[in-house]
Amino acid sequence: MQIEYDEAKERQEILSKYRSLLRASKDRLNAEEKKFVRKAFDLAMDAHAGVRRKSGELYIFHPIAVAHIVAKEMGLGYRSIACALIHDVVEDSDYTLEDIERMFGEKVARIIDGLTKISGVFDQNISQQAENFRKMLLTLSDDVRVILIKLADRLHNMRTMDSMPPHKQEKIASETLYLYAPLAHRLGLYTIKSELEDLGLKYTQRQVYHDISEKLAESKRSRNRYISKFVKPISSTLEDSNIKCEIIGRPKSIFSIWKKMQRQGVSFDEVYDKFAIRIIIDSELENEKADCWKAYSIVTDFYKPNPDRLRDWISTPKSNGYESLHTTVMGPNGYWVEVQIRTRRMDEVAEKGYAAHWRYKTYNPDQQKGASLDTWIERIRELLENPAANAIDFVDDVKLSLYADEIYVFTPKGELRTLPKGATALDFAFEIHTEVGKHCLGCKVNGKLVPLSHELDSGDQVEVLTSEKQRPKEDWLNFVVTGKAKGKIKSSLKEERKKIADLGKEILERKLRHLKVNFNKKTLEELQAFFKLKNESEVLYRVGSGIIDNKRLKEFVAARSQSWYNIFKKRFNKKDAEAAGFNQKPEGKPEVLVFGPNEETLEYSFAKCCNPIQGDNVFGFLTINSGIKVHKSTCPNAIRLRSNYAYRILKAKWVSSQRTDFTAHITIKGLDRVGLVNDLTRTISNAMNVNIKAINIKSNDGIFEGKVSLVIYDNRHLNDLIEKVKAVDGITEVIRK
Repeated sequence: MQIEYDEAKERQEILSKYRSLLRASKDRLNAEEKKFVRKAFDLAMDAHAGVRRKSGELYIFHPIAVAHIVAKEMGLGYRSIACALIHDVVEDSDYTLEDIERMFGEKVARIIDGLTKISGVFDQNISQQAENFRKMLLTLSDDVRVILIKLADRLHNMRTMDSMPPHKQEKIASETLYLYAPLAHRLGLYTIKSELEDLGLKYTQRQVYHDISEKLAESKRSRNRYISKFVKPISSTLEDSNIKCEIIGRPKSIFSIWKKMQRQGVSFDEVYDKFAIRIIIDSELENEKADCWKAYSIVTDFYKPNPDRLRDWISTPKSNGYESLHTTVMGPNGYWVEVQIRTRRMDEVAEKGYAAHWRYKTYNPDQQKGASLDTWIERIRELLENPAANAIDFVDDVKLSLYADEIYVFTPKGELRTLPKGATALDFAFEIHTEVGKHCLGCKVNGKLVPLSHELDSGDQVEVLTSEKQRPKEDWLNFVVTGKAKGKIKSSLKEERKKIADLGKEILERKLRHLKVNFNKKTLEELQAFFKLKNESEVLYRVGSGIIDNKRLKEFVAARSQSWYNIFKKRFNKKDAEAAGFNQKPEGKPEVLVFGPNEETLEYSFAKCCNPIQGDNVFGFLTINSGIKVHKSTCPNAIRLRSNYAYRILKAKWVSSQRTDFTAHITIKGLDRVGLVNDLTRTISNAMNVNIKAINIKSNDGIFEGKVSLVIYDNRHLNDLIEKVKAVDGITEVIRK
């Protein structure tokens, strides 16, 4: 059935949206710049003429919407608006980059090139999305506007995903949570970051999103009454003190509330700070700091602050340029309330991030506003200097630097350096310089010698000790946390490994010649199979490092000449082939899960990272060597797997109602008392008839924490057990791990 569209009405709607775009940017565009934007709009209209999105609406609405986000929500200029309008032209039409350069100039062409997706054939084990992300970050060297426009594009796609099939919604939402929301956070686009997170949650944890959304809506009226009561005395005193300001109360994002529920193992009702009060002061640049502290003094005159929750990002801004004073105070009726104090300029930088930072930086060059953000971009450029890195590894390394809390440490000369929370002494060495990190022998923190794995705290002064003989070691990767350190260590180890493998090739040729065996590709494959190694270069590396010595090579040659070796080789190759495909389930094993759109019965095992049990929402992930691994949808690794390896995700469905045993792990916390352990084990074993596989309980100063492994048969059984355990006197918290 063909759908008829009202073309006249659609033309009118296009015109209306274009005028809205011009209104959003009217304060920043002169007549010439408006002509430039109009030229881009005309090109987009021509390139996308007659094309429709899956929802049925005209495709041209998408670039106009992206341009509107760029103009209004990011505050970018005419060239960025034009680029947003034509960002899909080269990819989706016959226009080329040369055409774009001829019509709009080299800068626009370079931005469009950065926005154009990579096409062509990729190794099936490498995510195309990761390659696209790497290409986009490469443009940081030239123009950060590529990333800002890409974020606007992603935001509009997330806002209009309802017409897509669920599996595509999950893939795109997972990419968004894994890559794009953290990137928006790092570039200081707080509002966009929060919306991307909420929309990501909407399509990956639908029920969770709707439950929290409904509860926030239900409590809106009482929340507004409380905010009015809280703000009233502060507002009048600020006015009497001649501090002109705007005070707003807003709920925390759905995603941040959910993360807090997950992190603390509490329900929605137990999350105490579901909203924040923001005081935005109209202040002259030179008075900003004094005015913010004056407002803080007035707030704390009325409400007692929590001394552990004061955050001063005015004296030391975050690395994304964010400046604000945060405190948590005890409000009326015994509720903790977060209060954020900032100036109008700070608020715009906090909301619009790097875009606003550009503008204000020119106004205040002496204070170097946003310099720390430039430092972060420089770190990403350093990561990009390693072009041989696998795209997935690269994205993981970049992600390490996107979402971490920060600490501030000092060099011996008193220079301030920003590092992610959890950074070690070795991370600091690599932050100073790559060569310093590579040759780092030890560190002194506050004058005391510490191991390289020592975790730094804010305020530490760090001195690095080096030696030319020192080289990066494999175990360093276990404790560094910054993307730069990980990338440089991996790169050095790879170079060292290649040298050893080259040496191994020479040694192997010589030794095989002595054993009267020809050195060729077939022999290498046989060696790989015999020693059960993942590739041929691993054979050469092990020979070069002496792991495969003369004795083991003689064993290989002896086995090679025996007829049984051919049987072994066939068995290995068969196993290798089966690992890459879908193995049929062996006879007699109960059918519990089926996979894919055709609900096939396939061989699988349960992932140990999340221990799924019957009834959990799950999916299958096709590994390279271990067949299908089944993960919970809420698994800590789920978003990463869906984002980077969507083509290896299989839909999974529970089909068996018969009882099957699963292992589940729970953590129990509470107030210690005589007989508690007895009551706990009796409740689990007798009341619920559950077998305890392992139990470990520690008590300290009247507080106890226990970790229990149980044998249960589905998630309903486990949930019933958790409710029963919570009812035991003294138990305050039960969390499934």
